[in-house]
Formats: sequence, structure tokens, C-alpha cells
Amino acid sequence: MTLTTLFLPCAAGVEELLAAEVARLLPGVAAQARRGGVELPGGAREAMALNLGSRLAQRVLWPVADAPYFAEDDLYEMARAVRWGDWITPQHTIKVDVTAQRAPLKSLNFAALRIKDGVCDRLREDTGERPSVDTWRPDLPLLLHLTPERATLYVDTSGESLFKRGWRQDQGEAPLKETLAAAMLAAAGWQGREEDGPLLDPVCGSGTIAIEAAQLACGIAPGSLRRFAFERLAPFREADAQRAWRELREAARAAVHAPLVAVFAGDVSFRMTDFATRNAERAGVIGAIDFKTVDALQRPAPAQQGTLMLNPPYGERIDPKGSRGLARGGERGGDRGGERGGPTGSYGSPRGPAGGGRSAAPGADRAERMAREGFEGGASAGDFFSRLASHWKHAYPGWTAWVLSPDMKLPQAMRLKESRRVPMWNGPIECRLFRFDLVAGSMRPAPVET
Repeated sequence: MTLTTLFLPCAAGVEELLAAEVARLLPGVAAQARRGGVELPGGAREAMALNLGSRLAQRVLWPVADAPYFAEDDLYEMARAVRWGDWITPQHTIKVDVTAQRAPLKSLNFAALRIKDGVCDRLREDTGERPSVDTWRPDLPLLLHLTPERATLYVDTSGESLFKRGWRQDQGEAPLKETLAAAMLAAAGWQGREEDGPLLDPVCGSGTIAIEAAQLACGIAPGSLRRFAFERLAPFREADAQRAWRELREAARAAVHAPLVAVFAGDVSFRMTDFATRNAERAGVIGAIDFKTVDALQRPAPAQQGTLMLNPPYGERIDPKGSRGLARGGERGGDRGGERGGPTGSYGSPRGPAGGGRSAAPGADRAERMAREGFEGGASAGDFFSRLASHWKHAYPGWTAWVLSPDMKLPQAMRLKESRRVPMWNGPIECRLFRFDLVAGSMRPAPVET
């Protein structure tokens, strides 16, 4: 297969981190950060390596058509011009998704339908048969991206989004996506090396941050537990591609090692630490994480120095809880998130607009269950963060804390001075990843004697 220009979409604000990750995975390949993702030259081997090894990309997209358009019929002609027999047979299935930025079309679903018609008509002309649509697990997932004047059609070589690592089965109300957890670690420069020091997530929820960190510490490829759409596509089933895929998987298995650094995690809920423990076992890192069921406001530091990395309870998704407090908007506050997205459409798919949304308030049965687990009482956000900062200043001097929050005034609430703030999006929620360098006592300057 000839080289093309692969595109890796990612969450807003992660583009430069993803470009650096691609440079590590594919030395010598010139990756360029673009708005919403990274472009790079590549072919089948590069696409397979990125699907297997990228922690930050949402998908690996292979462009097959690009053209100006004025109406839906232009999209049909664009799709019909592609030699789809080079990718699939009529016995395979397809699905078309659409993303758009200020597209002039009235219906993105109709745009997806016209792409589907173009694919099916071209295959019927070439073979006498046409493929069917599968909205659940298509052999050929296609993504149409529309700008005001141009349309680009991609083959999605990933299939399911790459945040689905294959290990998550137990989760709370709104789990943090693995790609965002990996972006937090990348922004902090924590990559599981011995020199990075230990890492602690004291409000771990279902364990996403800790598991991503432990896999980094053990050299485990993020895609090693799952399958990909490209495995069913003709260009990747050729002998050279099959050999390259075996080599990549064997190299990934050989790279796994004992953890180079300690990872600690905990939660106030026995239920959530049980979820996290089971997820870690499926992810192959149960021996690399020290889980404890303990209140974040009481947990002592597990080492003299290290990194605190947490996504605490907040606003739109789940209301905060303090020491043994009730999360009014959901079961868990420390592990939530979604992929940011614009308007989307999909032929044959019931999905609506992409992105996260508000979590529904729990019913009486859930509240009763949580009360039995020790979540009686409540705490305001200001109280929780003020007490957390006081505990850190007392118990964690010398540590560095990274906190993801949509509250731009979080440092004032914690009475800490941030040394860095990194813009990030948690689904549709604009956040900042704040860095606090912790010292004993108050962060306020001492009064000057006169």
C-alpha cells in the first residue's frame, strides 16, 4: 500500500503532546500538530503501530477522498469515485459517521446516507453486489469530515475509539476516559520512569489514572488487549502487512517489564476500590498498584516525594463530596469524562451529538446504597478543597500535585498558588490541569518584619 497522510484526532489542547508521542513511537517520522489532531506521513505499518501504541489519539484515520462540495450529491460522487474493492468485498459491512465545522448542509444524517450510497453503488458496479450496513461493529467504518467548503472521507482504521483499551468493565457514574488520563500524565511529564518517582491518585474512582500510570511503568502498550477495524480490511491482510502486525505485537509483548516506579491509588468508597482492583487485574497491572480504601483527606503520604494526580469531584458531571460525603449528582466524583466533539451524524446509528452531558441525580435506592457504604453527610466544594489543601500542606511537603478542574478559581479555593495551568477538555467541559508545588505550611508569603 502506498504512503498517505494519516490523521490522528485528539482532545483539544492535546495536539502538541500527541505530536511528541508520535515522535517517540515512530522515530524519524515528521508529525505535525494541527487543530484537533496530528498529521503524519505513513502507511499500513505506521497505522498499525499507532493503533497499538498511542495513548493520546482518539483514532487513526486514513484519508481516501478529499474534494470541494456544494451539496449532498457532490458527496455521493466523491464516495463513488473511490475503488472500494481495494478495501472490502460486498460480504463486508460498512458504517458512515459525520463530523462538521460550519457545514452548510441541512442534515448530516443525509450526508452520511449519500456517502453510503456512493460506496454501495461503486461496489455494485464493480462486483454486481453491494455491502450492508452494520451500526454496531462494521468491517469498514468511515468518517466524513465537512468544513464550509471541503469534504474529507477517511477510513477509520481503529474501529472503536482508542480510549477503549479493552480492560474496563467496572466503572462509576461517569468514568474518566483513558485518553484524558494519559494526557494528564503526559502534560505532567510523568511517563513511568524511575526518575519520575511514585504516583498517587487519592480519589481514583474506577482506577483510570492509576491503571494508565501502571501500564506506563510496566511498558504495556495501550492497545495490546483489544482488536482493531484494520484487521478486517484488505490492505492490512496482505502478507507484508500481516508480517508487520505480528512483529509489532511480538515487540510489544517483549517490552513488558516489572514496574519501574510505584503507583498508589485509593478511594473513600469500598465499592470503587473494588471496581478499580478488578479493572487493574484485567489490565495486567494488579501487582503494580497499591490500592487502599481511605479518605483522601486523611491518607498519609506513601513516600517522601512524588506526584499527586487526580480528577476530583466537580460541577457539571458529579457534585463534590468531602470526607465521607455524598456525591449528589452521581456515584463517583473522581473518575469521569468524555471526548469533546462537534456536531455529528451517522447513517443507521441512533447516536446524537458527541460529547458528555450532565449525570442524572441518583434515585433513592442509590442514595441508600451509598449511605450503607459510609457516604453519610455532605460537604461543599469549597470545604472539600480547602481541607484537601490543608491536609496536603501538612502530610505531603515536597510532593507535586496536578488537579484537573473546570473551576478557574480553584487555586484561590485551595489557598495555593499554582505554578502551571494546562488547558484541557473533559468531554464538553473546559478544564485546567493545575500544578501545585507543595511545601509545609501556608503558601502565602510570610509577613515582613518592620
